[in-house]
Amino acid sequence: MNEVFTGADLFSELERVQRQLSSVFDGFPRSLRSSRPGVFPPVNIGSTDDTIEIVAFAPGLDTTKLDVSIDKGLLNIAGERATRERDLPEGAREYAQERFNGAFRRVIELPQQADPDKVQARYVDGCLLISVGKREASKPRAITVQ
Repeated sequence: MNEVFTGADLFSELERVQRQLSSVFDGFPRSLRSSRPGVFPPVNIGSTDDTIEIVAFAPGLDTTKLDVSIDKGLLNIAGERATRERDLPEGAREYAQERFNGAFRRVIELPQQADPDKVQARYVDGCLLISVGKREASKPRAITVQ
């Protein structure tokens, strides 16, 4: 620890350490509930007093190739998004593609209060909307004090 960093040396050293830490933790979720980058379809999960609401952002799906099921507390979303023809001009090369194509499977662990007999799913405007009812015993209720 004899080295003393001053001015630009300190900031360049901090930048180097930050790059090293980023490379170590690259690919890990940013929070306990988030998933790694590139997972398809991305989802938002929330709840009301009566339901657990899942929105999977999956534009361009053929609903006949979409499978949604619940087994042992796990919600499975599987399907396939067809490859589109490229509209590149003659002689052009593609450098990047961010649109996911091909088969996918996403598994989401549901909370214990989820009732697998009360599930509805619909596909609207490129979003798969899944509503899972909660068990009656888990719903909030008022208790009368005597």
